[in-house]
Amino acid sequence: MRLGDLSPAAGATTARKRLGRGIGSGLGKTSGKGHKGQWARSGGGVRPGFEGGQMPLIRRIPKRGFNNHFRKVYSIVNLSVLEGLEAGATVDMATLYEKGLIKIVKNSVGLKVLGNGTLTKALTVKAASFSASAKEAIEKAGGKAEQI
Repeated sequence: MRLGDLSPAAGATTARKRLGRGIGSGLGKTSGKGHKGQWARSGGGVRPGFEGGQMPLIRRIPKRGFNNHFRKVYSIVNLSVLEGLEAGATVDMATLYEKGLIKIVKNSVGLKVLGNGTLTKALTVKAASFSASAKEAIEKAGGKAEQI
């Protein structure tokens, strides 16, 4: 076998349309474009969404909402998740990610701890932000809430 003997599998390729090659081909004379008009012309046709001068659907529908490009997005963890860790541990975003307890959100500015659940173990938690109830619960359990 030589490189010149290689060919695609049967049915893997289709022959290109040979336009304007006689009436018997079915694609002769006007080459499948019909007679005259916008679609028969070179470069003819209209852009996607064009509705013949009528106000397009995308402009008729009211716009809603707002995306704030400056918002701070946090990776969030609740106290109920921290309860499953061993007492006296130092908890930060990296350790939680390694244990599979959080997902790092795209463009995240850090970890935020929320107060859902209870905490009975003393932990040192390092995060970018804490809810008031979470900070209170961590300190009540004998731990430290360090804001980084």
